Amino acid sequence: MTGTPSGAPCRVSSATAAGRPDTRLVVIRGNSASGKSSVAQGLRDHYGRGVAIVGQDVIRRNVLREHDTARGANIALLGRIAREALDAGFHVVLEGILYADRYGHMITSLVRDHRGVSRCYYLDVPLEATLVRHLSKADAAYLAQVTDNHLASWYRELDLLPDGLESVIPADSTLQDTVARIVRETDLNAVAPAPPPQRNPSQGDSMTPLVLMSDPQVAAIPVHECGEPLVDVRDHDFRVDPRKRDPLGAFAHVREGVLGRLKHARSLLPAGTDLLFIEGYRPLTLQQRYFTEYRDELAAAHPDWTPEQLHQGASRYVSPPEIAPHSAGAAVDVTLVDQDGHELDLGTRVNASPEESDGACFTHAPKLGDLARHHRTLLLNAMEGAGFTNYGTEFWHFSVADRYDALTKQEPHARYGPTELP
Repeated sequence: MTGTPSGAPCRVSSATAAGRPDTRLVVIRGNSASGKSSVAQGLRDHYGRGVAIVGQDVIRRNVLREHDTARGANIALLGRIAREALDAGFHVVLEGILYADRYGHMITSLVRDHRGVSRCYYLDVPLEATLVRHLSKADAAYLAQVTDNHLASWYRELDLLPDGLESVIPADSTLQDTVARIVRETDLNAVAPAPPPQRNPSQGDSMTPLVLMSDPQVAAIPVHECGEPLVDVRDHDFRVDPRKRDPLGAFAHVREGVLGRLKHARSLLPAGTDLLFIEGYRPLTLQQRYFTEYRDELAAAHPDWTPEQLHQGASRYVSPPEIAPHSAGAAVDVTLVDQDGHELDLGTRVNASPEESDGACFTHAPKLGDLARHHRTLLLNAMEGAGFTNYGTEFWHFSVADRYDALTKQEPHARYGPTELP
């Protein structure tokens, strides 16, 4: 076993790290007919959406149709799929016979590199019980193809991974007891997904008061900086728009955890629809310039406004520099495109101000067309489903683990504060 739900996750090299501190990795091994698939499905049934089951048989037999050998292509592919799913914010259950001498290096490397809690289990079922369980299967074609002689030749007694990595679950543990034990030992319930907030789009923002970035509640949230580095989304196969490009490429950077959630959000979009990444990290000097320029525009248009009114008005569209999510690497500006990369209609252009768009930039603006409303709902559901918080005056702006997100989710502190490119 490795990691503890209550302990600090291990720090690993960013080059090989997988997942996030709040993702869970469960490895379930055992002989054929030991109940591995049933346990994996039981974990998913308990948790709901958000659990990826990575099955050895599915990849080796169904996808690749290869024999189980020490040099099988399925070994690396299983590890890669598990890593990609963890990076996208899914909890992963890796299950299969997964012989220790063939798959051990892949599994131990995955456990070592996972940022979150990892647990490995071996389902210890005697050969006699294995044969009885096999005969109870309802798939007649499988029973005709896989005989008792096959099972006996595949069987290995206590084929454990090295260094005490696994917990052995005995044959008399019921499916219910086994699932409950894994849920308890991984603390899976502590990271159960909260249902997305339900809104009636026709009501706009009238039901919930909009908290602006300038609200003192936001600045009052403390920051416990987690130290995650900035990473470049252009290295991870995202569609990246050049409109905010800068000489250093700062615009294309986000925190590692933000990148993982972006991958998850992308996976929640319907086929033929994709994210278009526009801007992530924004240096503090640039944030200050944007805020000052917009505040000066408002001052020219409203000479009777007080400094407080100008500050609050400017913060509808540009975050005050001292709490800006973009300058923490915690925020992204995104929109939707079709499979050919053409932007979809979301009601107004990205970065349109409230004055320019007559309020249509507000996420739940009441006068949007049906198609624009539909596209905004797709974007909002995907991003919120991946754990992001939307800033209600900008349908394109989402952040996570910054002060605004922490306030919205009633977290005691933010994990991302102002940072600099290395």
